[in-house]
Formats: sequence, structure tokens, C-alpha cells
Amino acid sequence: MRRLRLLLAVVVARVAAFLARLAGHRGSSLPGMVALRLCPQAPAWLARDIRGHRVIVTGTNGKTTTSNMLRTILTEAGYRVVANREGANLITGVATCLLRAAGWRGRLDHDHAVLEADEAAFPSIAAAVRPSVVVVTNFFRDQLDRYGELDRTVQLIRDALLGLEDVTLVLNADDPLVAQLARLTGHPAVFYGLAPVKGHRTGQVREARYCPLCRAPLGYDGYVYGQLGHYRCACGFTRPRADFEGLPEHGGTGALTVCHPGGRLQLTPGTTGFYNTYNALAAFAAARVLDVPVEVIQKALAAYRPATGRMEEFRYGSKKVILNLVKNPAGFNESLAALLETRGTKDVFIAINDLVADGRDVSWLWDVDFEVLAAHDDCRRFVCAGRRGADMAVRLKYAGVPVDRIGVAPSLQIGIRATLAGDGEVAFFLATYTALWPVERLLRRELRGDRVRAHRMPSVS
Repeated sequence: MRRLRLLLAVVVARVAAFLARLAGHRGSSLPGMVALRLCPQAPAWLARDIRGHRVIVTGTNGKTTTSNMLRTILTEAGYRVVANREGANLITGVATCLLRAAGWRGRLDHDHAVLEADEAAFPSIAAAVRPSVVVVTNFFRDQLDRYGELDRTVQLIRDALLGLEDVTLVLNADDPLVAQLARLTGHPAVFYGLAPVKGHRTGQVREARYCPLCRAPLGYDGYVYGQLGHYRCACGFTRPRADFEGLPEHGGTGALTVCHPGGRLQLTPGTTGFYNTYNALAAFAAARVLDVPVEVIQKALAAYRPATGRMEEFRYGSKKVILNLVKNPAGFNESLAALLETRGTKDVFIAINDLVADGRDVSWLWDVDFEVLAAHDDCRRFVCAGRRGADMAVRLKYAGVPVDRIGVAPSLQIGIRATLAGDGEVAFFLATYTALWPVERLLRRELRGDRVRAHRMPSVS
């Protein structure tokens, strides 16, 4: 009976995926949603077929990039890897990727699994998959109407980890909210982090001003961004020594020097943006935990290309086009830093939605440091779109951006065309989660076309 239910779930998932693609959708969650109704145990049963390690990557920012980097590394090493590479990180998305990878006999023939997990979904995914390695990237406020405050998110991860056995943690040493998990759970852990670098931004919102153990104010010898940095407390809680410590190069290239137990080497990942150095370092640390040779890691990361909307680059004639996901204050601030580090004059498109997957509450926009944009004349124009495009325009106005540079597009397509038609050397596209895929699809369509016709849009009064 068990085998029959699993086989039925595989068939139903494949049919649902086919129909979803036929209707023009990705089908990254719906097949799993339908199949779980028939066989709720499908992810757990399939995960047992994995011959090697089952890795889960969780945290607020960097999950998709880190997990895809690790999948690329393991594939380069010659392993068969199953992964939810599209970023569908709820239990339905995990079920979809496992069911898709299963043969018609309901079996997985893979060496490793690398699964990205939403923080709130981590307990159910971990209970089903029983990971041998868990990577935690960072904790920032994200979708307060769904997660609540950060203490609740950390507690969810901690309690789920306490229910696991024989698991190794790969933790961000620079985030006190993450680093504490080693002490709270007692699981063996390896740490990664960045060496102190002068000149990093220190004026951002920090999620952890107080020691997570004794609640006294944390002291810092240096910040990286947000609450990430070299912290210490009088109670003895301090940033742990990083087993894998990176020293990033200047200029936002993503390149860094890594000191690790085996020596020192240069990493040049195929990504841009300062924050992606953390993702590359996390993937490097996890790959070494899985005994992948450092030469293979170097080669794989150099060949890595970003997933959809993760500092994804295109060309439109002589114009450089960049698309990136934004979803919370910390991530948005780093996107703005990458925007300002990009050379050339820029037209900037920002699409803000407030659907369930984005978070209904968009008050988080007021915690983003948009004020840094006001003094930069190389940002020629800001095109705001999406369900809350007008809110975004108002936020830019109050940040000090001249109103004659701000416009509100009545549709995503019109906003995209207006941005591409701008006279800037770079077109920078920023979108929240539910806007990201429509923007990416429309953008690719426009880039395949001939010429983009400019559109006039309502300006901000």
C-alpha cells in the first residue's frame, strides 16, 4: 500500500507539472501540493533513498544562491544531486523537486540532496528529510506579518535542530543570532565569516543590538553590514573563530581570499555584489564538510551563474541590465550598495508587491536606507511599479530623491520599457518576490525584441 501511494503521488505530480508548464507557469510548488494530499509521507520516503548527504540551507538572505552554488560544486565533483534550484522553499516545493526527480518506480537515484528551506517551513522540511548538514546564512526581519519578530524565527530553527540527530551545522560566525545555535543545540558546528575590512557600512538597522544569551548590549570591533561583524559581550559570548574566513576584494566583484584548515586560496565566484561573498563562503564551507576537493570548489564557483533575480545580468545593446530580488531592509540595503558600486549612469526600476509571498505589510520600506540615493546624480531616473509602486515613489520622495526623477508606471511592462529606453548606461531592476518572475519574463521578452518604445509616466507631485 505504501509503495502504491508513493507511485500514485509521483504520477500525479508529473501530470500536474506538465499541465502547469502548459499553462505557462513554472510548476515548482503546485505538483507537490497536489501530491502531498495523496501521500503526505512522500518527501520522507523519497529522502531515504539519498545515498550520501542531505543538506538543508536556511536563513533570511542568500538561501537560493548558497544552495545553488553548493549544488553546482557537487555536480562538478561528479555527484548526482537533487535540488529545488528554482527557490520553491516550502514543503510543497521540496516535495515537487523530490517527486520530479523520482523514477516511475518511485525511487531516487541520487548521491546528495541540497534543499533550500524557508525559515518557517524548516521544521517540517527537516522532520521529513532528516538532514545530515544544515547551513544557516543569517537572520533579518522579513515579512513580519508571517514570521513575527526574529526571536520567534530563531526559536523555530533552534527547536527543529534540537529534534535532529547526527547533524553538522555550518554557521555564519559574523551573525550573533546564527552563531548562538551551536551553543543552544549542542550539535557540532563549523563557522564561516569575513575578516575585518575597513570602510564597511555601519549606519544600517541592526537586528541584534543585545547579546542573545544575557541580553546585555553587544560591543563590536567592526561591522560588515546589519548586525554582522566582530562582536563580543562581557558574559563571554563572542564571535567564534571562523574555520573558513574570507577577505573580500574591493569593488563588489565577489572575489575573495579564503583562509581554511588546509591553507589559503583565491575564490572568484561568477557573481557580483559584496553580500555574495558570504554566499560563496557558506557554499565553500559546506562543500569542505562534504569532503569536496578545494580545486573542484574553485572551478565550480568560477563557472557559477546566478539564479533568476540574484544579481542576474543581461545585455540590451550597449546597456548593462541587472535584475535582483529585494524582500527585506537588510537585503534591500545591500542591493542599493551594489547599485551604487556599479559604474556608469543608471535608470532604476523598482517593483513592489504586497501579496502573501511578499508580505502584506510594506512598512519595512521605511527601514531601508534610500537616503543614500539622494546624493548620487548618476541615478538618473527611478521607475516605480507593482501593486505598491506609488508607496515606493512616496518613500523615495521622502528620502530626498528629486521628484522629477521619480515616475510611477501603470504596469510592469510599461515600467520595464521605460527603464530600458532611458539614457543611462545601466538599467537596474529590483523586484519583490511575486514581481520577480513576471519582471524576468517580460524583461527577457523585451530583450529579444528590436527596439523599446519610451513611455511617459505619472510623476510624483
